[in-house]
Amino acid sequence: MTSDDWDVEIRPFLTPLFAYGAAVIIVAAHVVVGALLKISSTGVIFTTADQVAIALLGVVIGGFVCLFARPRLRVGRAGVAVRNLFGYRIVPWDQVVDVSFHRGARWARLDLPDDEYVPVMAIQAVDKARAVESMDKVRALIQRYRVDGADGSRR
Repeated sequence: MTSDDWDVEIRPFLTPLFAYGAAVIIVAAHVVVGALLKISSTGVIFTTADQVAIALLGVVIGGFVCLFARPRLRVGRAGVAVRNLFGYRIVPWDQVVDVSFHRGARWARLDLPDDEYVPVMAIQAVDKARAVESMDKVRALIQRYRVDGADGSRR
């Protein structure tokens, strides 16, 4: 599916900024520590391989932190596509009950039948007004597309 197949695409606003900033700081700190390992003698012999390993460890940790910038929610005729840190799932309209944001929750959730749900990290409480606006958009599209009743008719 292309991006034209979706009516709306929602991503968090503040979290990617913090994630990318934190990743840069983590990588920079590890590179600096790796570079300074051989400056003074502490009784331990560090080699160039140790310096490179510390820098690469910073890159790995920074890459993991960047996963927090990955969440996305797409809503369209095919259903609701939720991408969080690791997973990607398209939920068809016959499985969508509602989208909710419980008091004290950090992010929204897509409610499914039988009290199941899928976390929606793309709509986060720290985004405040943007989160409210996103919830309104998603709820409007749910009302438009959701299948009701046993006959499978759309609203």
